[in-house]
Amino acid sequence: MHEILKTLSERFLQGELPPGDFLRQLSPFLPQGNIAHVGEAQLDLARGQRCGFPEVVFAEGKSAESLEKIFHALVSHGANVLATRMTPDKGESLLKKFPAGRYNPIGRTFRIPPECGEPKRVGKVAVITAGTSDMPVGEEARETADWTGAETIFIQDIGVAGPHRLQANRPLFEDADAVVVCAGMEGALPSVVGGYVSCPVVAVPTSVGYGASFGGLAALLGMLNSCASNVTVVNIDAGFKGGYVAGLIAKNRHLK
Repeated sequence: MHEILKTLSERFLQGELPPGDFLRQLSPFLPQGNIAHVGEAQLDLARGQRCGFPEVVFAEGKSAESLEKIFHALVSHGANVLATRMTPDKGESLLKKFPAGRYNPIGRTFRIPPECGEPKRVGKVAVITAGTSDMPVGEEARETADWTGAETIFIQDIGVAGPHRLQANRPLFEDADAVVVCAGMEGALPSVVGGYVSCPVVAVPTSVGYGASFGGLAALLGMLNSCASNVTVVNIDAGFKGGYVAGLIAKNRHLK
């Protein structure tokens, strides 16, 4: 934090940073500037400095009007905006308000890049789905990892029912800093992937499967009992969590 404040001050004193931009970038470090009150929401504006990435908006249950206010506040503070679990009608409505935004109808994510452009790519995250039915969760993970600034690669439909597909695609992910594996049914794929890579594998159980899968509980328990030592597990259908953790791993691995 001290290095950031020093850099901002030096740029301001050298005339490289206009007063308005200086105050805007400085505000998250001031106690009164850490929180933006936006109707029913209180935005954490300093989360990027503390945690590496800015606050992410969970769109489910929020109205389009509330989301618009939240987005305006984040954009005005130079944040790289990501919202998850957004319905198509809200996505279409908000695209009219934010023309630079991008809505992913499969992953149900909405993103608005900062005016300064997307972050520099740091590290590599591979997102793998066991089946095409796992794609919505995989797309949420991919969009999130991409938002963190990692180079992302998306590989779909290489589940254990056809293990030769995993071998054929191995060169695409074996050099990744982290791999996110989304799988339903019995949730076996993360363990298999874990046996082929030297990086962390973030397993995301999905609610895909027949009755005895219990809405993803069978996959969750299978992943928690993985015999591959490099596999860790997030919640059912939590593509965002998987992508976020993988992006954080990739970023921290390349910090100098």
